[in-house]
Amino acid sequence: MSTEPRINDRIRVPEVRLVGPNGEQVGIVSIQDALRLAQEQDLDLVEVAATARPPVVKVMDYGKYKYESALKAREARKNQAHTVIKEMKLRPKIDPHDYETKKGHVVRFLKAGDKVKITIMFRGREQSRPELGRRLLSKLAEDVAELGFVEFAPKQDGRNMIMVLGPHKKKTEAMAEARLAKEQRKAGTYGEAEHEESAEGQTTELAESIESVEQTEAVEQTESVEQTEAVVGAAGGADQAGEEQS
Repeated sequence: MSTEPRINDRIRVPEVRLVGPNGEQVGIVSIQDALRLAQEQDLDLVEVAATARPPVVKVMDYGKYKYESALKAREARKNQAHTVIKEMKLRPKIDPHDYETKKGHVVRFLKAGDKVKITIMFRGREQSRPELGRRLLSKLAEDVAELGFVEFAPKQDGRNMIMVLGPHKKKTEAMAEARLAKEQRKAGTYGEAEHEESAEGQTTELAESIESVEQTEAVEQTESVEQTEAVVGAAGGADQAGEEQS
């Protein structure tokens, strides 16, 4: 069945309780009068409470209403938090380096607001030493105590031992912090880019200024030389003319 409300001519009841476009209560009117009022305002008549007696209808812009409802639903889905259970598997005699690596993953999961299921896998004779698994799980719980807590205490399950860690931080808080950090990184990147662009612009302007000064000095020097040569040439010509007259 469609979840869309009935609108305009699809509302097939003799009377309705009419609500105006600004939320004002008009009262119980015939469906013909309600449709006429909606058409006069170039709006739609939308059934908002079909089970009421008589049904409640409202005069509104249905296209705009659907668009705003879709935006709200998308925003709600974006902010919706789904708790995820991650899993990390360890061996009782795990190497210290491997332990630090596994612990790093657990820390990352807890920071993201997710639960973590820790599984200790026993093989062969290790099954007769369950205290090794409990000791390892206790150490891990202590190492990440600032980020999570033991939600499900260690329990033997066949050849495995299981413990569940829950995050202190809620999923919604972790998502909000992650979005904020992402926006800050973007702002920092944009700021650095603008700073570099400004510095490049200043460098270009400085180079252009120096080039302009050098060109001006070169022109002035050329003009000065040409003027000097012209004066010397004129003086020489005058001397030669004097000699010819004498």
